[in-house]
Amino acid sequence: MTMNEIGRSKERWIKQYSSEHNILLVGEGDLSFSLSLGMAFGSATNIVATTLDSYDKLVKKYKNARSNVKILKSLGATLSFGVDATNMADLPDLRWKKFDRIIYNFPHAGFHGSEHNPNLIMMHRDLVRGFLRNASSLLWVDGEVHINHKITEPFNSWRIDEIASDCSLLYVGRDRFKVKDYPWYRNKRGSGWRSDEAFPLGACRTFKFKARPRAHQYQEKRRKRDPSPSTFNDVNSSLNGYTGEPSRYDGHHHCGDGSLEVRRSVLHRLSRRKRRRGGGRGNLLITRAF
Repeated sequence: MTMNEIGRSKERWIKQYSSEHNILLVGEGDLSFSLSLGMAFGSATNIVATTLDSYDKLVKKYKNARSNVKILKSLGATLSFGVDATNMADLPDLRWKKFDRIIYNFPHAGFHGSEHNPNLIMMHRDLVRGFLRNASSLLWVDGEVHINHKITEPFNSWRIDEIASDCSLLYVGRDRFKVKDYPWYRNKRGSGWRSDEAFPLGACRTFKFKARPRAHQYQEKRRKRDPSPSTFNDVNSSLNGYTGEPSRYDGHHHCGDGSLEVRRSVLHRLSRRKRRRGGGRGNLLITRAF
């Protein structure tokens, strides 16, 4: 048994995150929050951590980035660099995956003058909206999207709880966020010549979002309507080449190439196409690969 297997043999928690959750972290700075989770779990095989910066830019901006990357890789984390939170759902490494928790710590569109500037506030809100729209398509039915955010002026004027309604998500509440609960975490400015410096936090909350109940009911109905997994054998091999390369992520919810979730999605689209051609709602017969 490897060290990662030993670490995952017993469920571990750090605040509201479990070693049994598939976790996606978005917009990481020096990857220290991901490291806090991995160290608490004793393994990071359930973690996908992304940064907007390329690897080369990351290690230049943050003095601890190189060592954090090394430790996370040794713990089994999947790391992706150069990932934009507003279009991440289209990336090959993410598009077929689903997560129990998606976390974005202190989203910020950059330092472009006073934080009270209405135009800058709109930029921040657009960033959050783009993230939530992408996150909603990567979330398991019972999963949650978490945004850690300051609630003091002018940051409370972002009203991120109201943005969820545009993104197929439901705002379900907020919890107090304390940086001391994550021992390895170091918040970073992430922009300009002071990128590696911390910014003042003050009062913060974890804003929590879930899939809308209607979307939940739709997925449940689709699950009941779909054939059992054993009827997908003929589709499996054709899907292996459908998404390009095999998934590198090996969490406890498998949603890589040829997975049940992907097959359901493809069969659903084919079924709809057949009905549009007048084929009715009868059983779908797949006669060839696609």
